Amino acid sequence: MTRLVRPDAVLVQAVIAGALSFAHLHDLAEAAGQDGWKAWAYPISVDLLLVAAWHRLRTLRDAGDPLRSAWSWFAVALAASLGANVATAGLLDLGDVPDWLRILVAGWPALAFLGGTLLVHRPTPPSSPDPEPEPAPDPPPAVEREPEPEPGVPTTPKLPAAAPAPAVTAPPALVAHAQKIAADHRTRTGSAIDAETLRARLGVPYPLAEAIAAQLA
Repeated sequence: MTRLVRPDAVLVQAVIAGALSFAHLHDLAEAAGQDGWKAWAYPISVDLLLVAAWHRLRTLRDAGDPLRSAWSWFAVALAASLGANVATAGLLDLGDVPDWLRILVAGWPALAFLGGTLLVHRPTPPSSPDPEPEPAPDPPPAVEREPEPEPGVPTTPKLPAAAPAPAVTAPPALVAHAQKIAADHRTRTGSAIDAETLRARLGVPYPLAEAIAAQLA
């Protein structure tokens, strides 16, 4: 089905007000010496600056940023539009426009370009980055537990660990005799005497011979 366009009173009022303001700006620019297409470009420039400032206001308001700069340019564009409406209402002789008004009209393009550039290309402050999540704490070390015995299976009790054997100490006289035997063995064979040979030559237990061989090494 074709939808019927229903007139909106607010929209109609906005169109009428925009058309009148557009015409007043054109008449003022033409009276100030801007003829031809230049006179038509002035109202477009004023309206575009007004729209850009309003759009910037909404963007900054949504972001929670300061609105001073956008409000300033909105006030400049509104003053240009309102001033043209008042000036063309019979308070100003359009046949003899004063010099200061000609200067304002001639300087408007540069002012509008500056305002539009600052409004459009003004960087928006970056939002603060999300905090990085804290690393999870290391899990506690696992405690090894002895496996529980199965039902009906006899368990063997663990025996205590055997105590280390006491260190073997050889008498000094025996060590001195072993040194002579080791020197003679090196002279005959060219190598150090081992614990087994030393045990056989001395006739002592192997642990004692091993302890003496360690002292001679």
